[in-house]
Amino acid sequence: MKVILVDDELTMHLILRKMLLKLPGIDVAGAFTDTKSAASFLSENADIGLAFVDISMPGGSGMEFAAKMEALHSPVQIVFVTSHKEFALKAYELSVLDYLVKPVSQERLQRTVNRALANQRVKYTPSLPDTDSAGTGRIVLTMLGDVVVSNEAGRVKWISRKCAELFAYLLLYRGKRIPRSRLVTDIFGGMHQSNAESYLNTTVYQLRKSLEPLGMRDVVRSENDGYALELKDPAIDFVEFEMQAEKLQPIEPGNVDTALQVERLYTGDLFGDKAYVWAIHETERYTELYASFVKRLAAVLISLSDTTAASKLLLKLNERNPLDESVIRYLMMIRELTGDKKGLTALYTDYVRLLSRELGIRPSEELIQLYDVMVSRFSSKK
Repeated sequence: MKVILVDDELTMHLILRKMLLKLPGIDVAGAFTDTKSAASFLSENADIGLAFVDISMPGGSGMEFAAKMEALHSPVQIVFVTSHKEFALKAYELSVLDYLVKPVSQERLQRTVNRALANQRVKYTPSLPDTDSAGTGRIVLTMLGDVVVSNEAGRVKWISRKCAELFAYLLLYRGKRIPRSRLVTDIFGGMHQSNAESYLNTTVYQLRKSLEPLGMRDVVRSENDGYALELKDPAIDFVEFEMQAEKLQPIEPGNVDTALQVERLYTGDLFGDKAYVWAIHETERYTELYASFVKRLAAVLISLSDTTAASKLLLKLNERNPLDESVIRYLMMIRELTGDKKGLTALYTDYVRLLSRELGIRPSEELIQLYDVMVSRFSSKK
């Protein structure tokens, strides 16, 4: 995917370019200090898939630029990169892909790029003939790391947080009727019964109004004192990830490149940081599925001596769950294979301290023995 950078600070050009060069499949096609030059470049280069845009710039703000691209129905996906957190809500009123606050971490940037790549794959993947009444094309649902609904007409702008939550709930049970009483309990629990029922009515109305601009109002159906979500051939990221992950059984040297592409489909936990209580079970299931997939992939990469790629994946898991001993074991193995005794000792020592500080326990005997064996091997090589 070709990307451009739009920021009046040349330092940010250097920082983002360096970070993006670490991501496979990304080509920085241009960098601009003003939106006018960027818009002119895009008008002559239709193959640009993603633009990282600062919000506050002289001669034209990033907001104005994004609004202009939306009005022109530009295919470029826009990500705001800014120091101003207060603009987030207004930014999402536009059909932007993401909103990154400086300083941007490599992990956060990769999640955003993975989402953009996933959207691009959906756009160019042949699907069943469109049967949406509004003729707005395939529905794309990005639920890993966020709650985003879009199609060719644009992106849904949620009227309220509760209507986004209601959509997410109905999506997990798509095609099934969910009784009003269950929705009241799960989504509006803790409120007085009459207030909760009234709030549900309002939320259903807001949800349909949110979906209406994309020709999707009728996907929320009323059935026998309940509601159901009826979608025609949607592209759902968590469904696609699970399906592709299950296809790769087992992961082998011959399909490792495909496995790396599948890993990039997982752009964050189910529904992101929304922390819906009713979704805890499914969120944990997908988290465990991803962790298991990455460990299997890392094991194959290590067997192929691609310790760099394996280490990157394992460090992502370690950041998500620093207490996972199996990840530490794989990272220790990589330290030994690369002859990094100092790194091995630091990794093991930090893990021991973490367990002691957080849980008041020691590592398993198996890990202690593994470390002792690895250290003795280093000593025997001298």
